[in-house]
Amino acid sequence: MPEKIQIITDGSCDLPKELTKEKDIKVVPFYVSFDGETYLKEMEELDVREFYQKMVDHPDVFPKTSMPSVDDYYQVFEPLAKEGVPMICICITTKFSGSMQSATTARDMILEQYPDARIKVIDATINTVLQGLYVLEACRLRDLGWEYDRLVKRILEIRESGRIFFTIGSIDYLKHGGRIGKLAGIAGSALKIKPLITLKAGEIFNSGISRNREKSMLKVIDMLKEYLDEVHAKPGEYSFAVGFGYDYEEACRFKEKLRDLVKERLGIDEITIYQIGATIGVHTGPYPIGVGIIHRADVE
Repeated sequence: MPEKIQIITDGSCDLPKELTKEKDIKVVPFYVSFDGETYLKEMEELDVREFYQKMVDHPDVFPKTSMPSVDDYYQVFEPLAKEGVPMICICITTKFSGSMQSATTARDMILEQYPDARIKVIDATINTVLQGLYVLEACRLRDLGWEYDRLVKRILEIRESGRIFFTIGSIDYLKHGGRIGKLAGIAGSALKIKPLITLKAGEIFNSGISRNREKSMLKVIDMLKEYLDEVHAKPGEYSFAVGFGYDYEEACRFKEKLRDLVKERLGIDEITIYQIGATIGVHTGPYPIGVGIIHRADVE
């Protein structure tokens, strides 16, 4: 019988609670605040829908997030270390948060207490829906019975294939959250243009602009097509999902626009839609929409 391996991730993975329960993924949540004083645990004390509703109702308020503490990780690691269960902990890109640092410090504390504990802390170099897909790939290999070291090696190999292509309703939140970085050339608010953004290797990159929402969504699809051409994607090789913020109906319409391309190029009949959580939502505002794609771990 294969050994039990516990997959752990932080709240940036944006996987629904039912799914993390079904797949036996332990999630260490981020904290969210609307007033800079009271911080609530995402998903546990603050529902994602409630988070977006607050943003929509109070557009002049810019919420903040705080990373999980060392103790938050320690409380998850300790009982597993005590039982001798090997762990793989996948954290949001270090370019966006210090979550991995908290996990690493907690791991070091555990190793002092349990020198034989196996805890691999991984920088996902990605976040949100794509981080969720990455975590599910680790689960896929675990459920196929892969041995611990082989599993770790393989998920590190597929990491760089991860991409998010997306657009947002307004650039104000990125500016406010200090995430403007390589998008500095976009004077978004003044012109009311819609930026197109790529996330890869832990950072966001400017991929152009569009004049309206409809065109920006079509351009996201073009960005996906270009990537599929670049990597010579074949059906069955990639894991894929749509990510959205506040507007689920828009996400469903977007999914329909993607249907034929995704079926033909990726061999996926039913596209999964995940809601982007507060960890990234504070930077994108309530109207992010896009796609996440990563190479399947079980396909060489």
